[in-house]
Formats: sequence, structure tokens, C-alpha cells
Amino acid sequence: MSALSSTAVRNVRDTLTIAMEHAGERAALLVADERCALSRLLAAAYAECLPEARVISFDQVAPEAVKAACTELSAGDLAVLIQSSMFRLPEFRTRVELFRKDIKVIEHCNLERIEAHEVEHYVAALAYDPEYYRGVGHALKARMDAAGSARIESLGETLHFDSPLELAKLNIGDFAGLKNTGSMFPIGEVFTEARDLTRVNGRVNIYGFADTSFRLNVPEAPITLVVERGRVVHAVNSSRELDRVLSAIRADEGEVWLRELGFGMNRAFSRDRRVSDVGAFERVCGVHLSLGARHGVYKKPHLNHREVRYHVDTFVVTDRVRLDDEVVFADGAWQLGSSS
Repeated sequence: MSALSSTAVRNVRDTLTIAMEHAGERAALLVADERCALSRLLAAAYAECLPEARVISFDQVAPEAVKAACTELSAGDLAVLIQSSMFRLPEFRTRVELFRKDIKVIEHCNLERIEAHEVEHYVAALAYDPEYYRGVGHALKARMDAAGSARIESLGETLHFDSPLELAKLNIGDFAGLKNTGSMFPIGEVFTEARDLTRVNGRVNIYGFADTSFRLNVPEAPITLVVERGRVVHAVNSSRELDRVLSAIRADEGEVWLRELGFGMNRAFSRDRRVSDVGAFERVCGVHLSLGARHGVYKKPHLNHREVRYHVDTFVVTDRVRLDDEVVFADGAWQLGSSS
């Protein structure tokens, strides 16, 4: 077994036993395709850790067989879905249907977006440190929920959230008290947004963003977003691809709202240790912000969630984060809880 495979097995085992609290006597279903090296690597790691699991190769069976296997699971069982893109199961919303039956779900998707040299970063991001994620995650949520304001300091610029924040949501591998047990992996994030979006003003520098192919785009130099009353009104030193993204949002939504304020916690990712899939990379340690009026968690009365289309993640060159007057992020790390 290679060193990378050994790391994958170790990280998967910790996820299964600590985060998911999967007991060996419960049934498990592993569904994976074989279309990319990372999907094959992860499937082998999960099969090693779940020797009693039913294993289905998505490419070898009809969609109806996968749906039938899912329906045979009972509450408390586990389903692991490993997808190079996203499984197409007509008239079956896989994760939604599984959660409805109180089945635990681990989902890895869009793995084909991960470049060969990024695989080790992705595997490293699957490591689960409960003391860090739960200690820092809950402490961060408590500060966010109580804060009357937030500031993001970035290369001499400051983005001001002069508003209390929405109650923060956790994605830290601690499912106690939550309706569903499971997530898309890798994990490691606490997110919120301003209760009053119009009270977000200032400037912030981003080093990357999701482009029109849903991949991470990293320009040669950081781009400065200028925000007025919750809208991005200008991008200084912009790139052709970001201009294309902003133009698409304005064409369909009229203006570019800044919504999600995400605090990533996954220390395996950084500005220099990246993966191309934005859905995975948004867990990167630091701050990410979403552009566009769409957010599936928080509803705003002036934004019709049925009409808006865009949620584009951007990644901030983060020097410091302040909640009220307390510095909670500095020197590349969260400064509270068990952050060591």
C-alpha cells in the first residue's frame, strides 16, 4: 500500500468512527464510480475500512439498482457516495432521500475536477481532529452569534459588517442535535451572513474565485472588491474571467450582492495548497465570501430565492478577522478554542 493510500485509509477510518460514529453492526452501502484516480483511491480506502459494506460500482449497474440498494437501508445505517461528477439517478434526490430515512451520508463529489498534483491535498483534508474542529468550531459560532459587527482585514483594506450576523451554521463533523448526520466531504467550515446585507461596506482582496466552469480560478495578483451597501460595485485590478462572472450575475440579477461570510477551518488547504474543485476548497482555512443573491440557508425578504441564480465563492487574502473588537483570526489561524 502506498503512503497516500495509507493516509487515505487512516483519515477515512477517523471520519467513520469519530465524526460519523458508525458502528460496525450497522449496515453500510458504498457506491462509487471508477472514472478518475481519486474516486478509485477513495473507494479502496472506504472498502478497507468498511469490510462488511455492500459495494456497488456505479458504472457497472443500472441506476435503478442503486436506488433499490439505497431504499433497502434503514435508519442509522450508512451510505457513502463517491462521485467523479454527480450520480444521475432520475427522480431520486439521493442525499435528500437518504436523510429523509435518517440514514447517515458521506458524499464526495466532483472528484474529476481535482488535478493529479492536488490529490494529496484532498486526501490530507479528510483528516479529522475532533478537538480542533469541535473546540474551535463551537467557540467561533458562539462569538459569531453574539457579535454586533465583523471586520475582515486584507492587505491594508477592510470590509466592514456593521450588522449582527445570522445564526451561524456548522460543518465540523459534529452532528449532535442536528436533523441529519452527514455532509459533503472534506468538511471544516462555520458560515453566516449579515442580517442586514446593506450594512456591509468597504474593500477586500481576493486571491481566487469560482469561474464559469465551477473551478477555482487564481489570477496572477489579488483583485480588490469594492463593496457599497452590500453590493460589489467595482473590482480593482480585475481579470477577464472575473469580469465575465460579474457580468453574468449583473445580467441575470441586476446587481452583485455579497452574501455568505464563511470561515473555513480546514488546515490542509491554504492559498498555496489548493484543489480546483471550489466545493472542496471552500473549507480552506481563512475567509470566503459569496457573490450573487442566492443562498439556500438564509432567506432575505427583499430577495426572492426562487428567482435568484448565483452563489459564487471567492477567497480572501485574510490578515485578520475581528468580531466586535476581538481578533479571532490572525497569522493564518483561528485564535480561539483548541486552535493548536
